[in-house]
Amino acid sequence: MDYSTYLKKYPSEDGFFGKYGGAYLPPQLVPAMEEITQAYLTICHSSQFINELRRIRREFQGRPTPVYHCENLSRKLGNCQIYLKREDLNHSGAHKLNHCMGEGLLAKFMGKKRIIAETGAGQHGVALATAAAFFGLECTIYMGEVDIAKQAPNVARMKVLGANVVSVDKGAKTLKEAVDAAFEDYLQNYKETIYCIGSVVGPHPFPMMVRDFQYVVGEEAREQFKEMTGLFPDVITACVGGGSNSIGFFLPFINDPVEIVGVEPLGRGKTLGEHAASMSYGSEGVMHGFNSIMLKDANGEPAPVYSIASGLDYPSVGPEHAFLREIGRVKYEVASDLEAVNAFFKLSRYEGIIPALESSHAVAYAMKLAKEMGKGSILVNLSGRGDKDLDYVIEHYGYGENFKDF
Repeated sequence: MDYSTYLKKYPSEDGFFGKYGGAYLPPQLVPAMEEITQAYLTICHSSQFINELRRIRREFQGRPTPVYHCENLSRKLGNCQIYLKREDLNHSGAHKLNHCMGEGLLAKFMGKKRIIAETGAGQHGVALATAAAFFGLECTIYMGEVDIAKQAPNVARMKVLGANVVSVDKGAKTLKEAVDAAFEDYLQNYKETIYCIGSVVGPHPFPMMVRDFQYVVGEEAREQFKEMTGLFPDVITACVGGGSNSIGFFLPFINDPVEIVGVEPLGRGKTLGEHAASMSYGSEGVMHGFNSIMLKDANGEPAPVYSIASGLDYPSVGPEHAFLREIGRVKYEVASDLEAVNAFFKLSRYEGIIPALESSHAVAYAMKLAKEMGKGSILVNLSGRGDKDLDYVIEHYGYGENFKDF
């Protein structure tokens, strides 16, 4: 199938990827979203905006981030070669700054004084607090009480950067509830505020905007890998929660002879409430203003979810991911908590790179697939670094002494 015109076709004018996406909003927010849409469609074609964003990426973020060959890890696994796109080296430690700086620049263009967001693992919160400091904007971050306890280093970073971090103690006290709280704030304050959604989720235009800002990841990786090897990778893979790092990584390869795999969190097992693998075990439904695939309880409401990686414990997934699976271009697999932690320690021990637990899910899948393939190459988007996870991992798993060698 020819995907050369994919980006021009999707999303549609009203924000749909096939039947997924759209904007399911309370009436008072419709004008606000229309304002954001028109502002974005204006500046995304502005040479002034594009050049300023490129300057920020180069001089402030430290882009491009490199592609790295994991020679030691690959040797342990056999003859299949594993490569990493090093988004952990992006300023603030993850891919999140790619869209936060774009959203901050958009907020300045629109004359907004305040930006707000939700965060799970804290990387989006840190990135948005960084953008707010850069652009001189007020910043409020909503974060579940459970995630605040797990991600203390990132909470401290947000506060040092000047953000107001609001603890959310409703429901499961994790990412979904943080999104709920941020939407409540936005309903009250949309005239002076932009809600900078942290992934390719939410109502149109956010899945499109965040995708466009993250596209740079795959665009760089595609060029770098071909320069390094003269070939395309056989497989590319990335973790999928809401799906921002993965969608930006996947799309530049969409028309290439490359297998594309998203990796969801299986958590502690297949029982509802013990994982957050929406694509693997969910069904179609509307949540947080968009239609996609979501995990549901017996009443059809968003189900409780769990993952060791706070940035992946969301009961739905970006609508473009649902569409890409439906048309057969991307497949979605799972990795468990234990597989992710094992990959966390293996990458640390053999390559000197401590990955985020979110990214560790993709590394775990790549390790398993490399053994099965026996040859060829796999390119993994290492979406973030693991400094934020060290305290939690050491408390629950020690220093890796109980994980077997290869």
